[in-house]
Amino acid sequence: MASLIIQQVFFLLGGLTVFMVGMKMMGANLEKAAGSGLRRMMAGASANRFVGIGTGTLITAIVNSSSATTVMIVGFVNIGLLSLVQATPIIMGANIGTTLSAFIMALSGGDGFSVASVFAVLAFSGLVIEMLTKSDKIKRVGAILIGVGFIFIGLNFMSNAVDVLVDDTTVGVGDAIRNIFISLGNGAEELGLGHILLLFAIGMVLTAVLQASSAITGIMIALASSGLVSINMAIFVVLGTNVGTCATSLISSIGTDTNGKRAAVIHLLFNVIGSIIFMIPLILLQDQMIALLNGITDVVKWEIAIFHMLFNVSTTLILLPFVKPLTKLATLLVPESGKKQRPLPASEYLDERLLKTPPIAVAQIRKEIESMSKLAIDNYSRSIDMLLTLDLSQSELFAETEKTINRLNTEIAAFCVKLSQRDITDNDEKKIGSFYRVISDIERIGDYAENIVEYAQRMSEDQATFSDMAKAEIKAVDERIRALYQKIDFAFVKRDLSQYREIDEIEESIDKLTNDMSEAHLERMTKGECTPKSGAIYLQLSGNLERIADHLVNIANSVKTYHHTGEV
Repeated sequence: MASLIIQQVFFLLGGLTVFMVGMKMMGANLEKAAGSGLRRMMAGASANRFVGIGTGTLITAIVNSSSATTVMIVGFVNIGLLSLVQATPIIMGANIGTTLSAFIMALSGGDGFSVASVFAVLAFSGLVIEMLTKSDKIKRVGAILIGVGFIFIGLNFMSNAVDVLVDDTTVGVGDAIRNIFISLGNGAEELGLGHILLLFAIGMVLTAVLQASSAITGIMIALASSGLVSINMAIFVVLGTNVGTCATSLISSIGTDTNGKRAAVIHLLFNVIGSIIFMIPLILLQDQMIALLNGITDVVKWEIAIFHMLFNVSTTLILLPFVKPLTKLATLLVPESGKKQRPLPASEYLDERLLKTPPIAVAQIRKEIESMSKLAIDNYSRSIDMLLTLDLSQSELFAETEKTINRLNTEIAAFCVKLSQRDITDNDEKKIGSFYRVISDIERIGDYAENIVEYAQRMSEDQATFSDMAKAEIKAVDERIRALYQKIDFAFVKRDLSQYREIDEIEESIDKLTNDMSEAHLERMTKGECTPKSGAIYLQLSGNLERIADHLVNIANSVKTYHHTGEV
């Protein structure tokens, strides 16, 4: 008897493991398939509250985890992509989106032909697809099918294990479990307040520990379907899971700035207030709620799924008009700290919480690189101004900006390393590989700008000057480099190589101008129109300008490494 109990417990734990692996596999691969769509949804999330709710619902349905969505939102608020008022409706939508999991679970098992057997074949089909194809997109479809199949196989394992423990009279475990729940009020017409709070706490604590409300919901469906848990007990455990799931976002907010912490607190407030709103009428009107659910369906697992949906939709509708008061309450609970801290001090767009959503993390890296390139070209412009005017008043600002460029180079590279260790698509892997080269090119542009500032300092110390003709030639090359940067910035940010011919033409014109600079300099030296000190700097300058143009073109060339795939 003991061996049978142990065996079925192992099957129950194994079923839970397969279920959670399936949820993760399906969510991760759906997220990859909809990567650009996720970015577009987030971009439009701030349009209005209903769009925000829809965005949160859809993203949670795609990644199959409200915790993942709220962690993503905490990251977005932390880096300033979303305000607290914009983030709150998305958090509400995430709670609605997570109800999809309960309906998926309710499909498992049942009388007659098992739905799980169909999805087991689906998982095998996904395996065959993954083994036989080399296409990244098709492999992703196979992984999604495997994930869906695993969800139902895991649920079937859990359900069968519970059924054996309940039905086998030699084991007696079913009676023991049933007696435990009877002691908590199972079988009574109405649960007492103490029992309700204990059930709520069970759901909350188990969800916080496992960080997966869907897993606890799945266990409750299995227990309820076997008659070990009554529907009125199950709904209070489900209420508790909604609060317990907030633990993930609260943990993720550690190390964020004040607004990041407030976003996590809003998630907690929403679920706690919603639970209180529901708890009061449920305590007083338990029979009526059960009658309502029985009127919709007499299948207990569907009753649990429907209650889960009703709770989250109703709470959203009730609290939607109070978005601003919720944010104000969160602001009071989490006051502004004296000193803001960011996990990545020089960056604006990077947050390690975004590593959970690689497609969005890739887009944020691109934004950070765009910001870094702007700093580099601004510093280049300062260096040219200092060289032509010998006014070195911008030297301090130049030095601080160069330090920032170097820090960004280090931070972006470190972020790329962490992201590349995640499960990412081939195309995102190519983008990350190209980003390493791009930040190196930008950093080198900053170094050449440093050289130019050093030339300005040497000329100032030696009281040397360029002739008017030499200044005109420098300005002509500078104008072309600025025009090249505009084209390069467009190509990199928009992933658009339609202007590549113009980029080539500008680069060729810079090569010709820098070559003309050298020839003109030799001619002026022959005529005695140029001093040896300024002449040596002038020759070095022409080489630096040509290399700056080369590194800019390298940035545009980086887009070619993944542009042909069509995933931009």
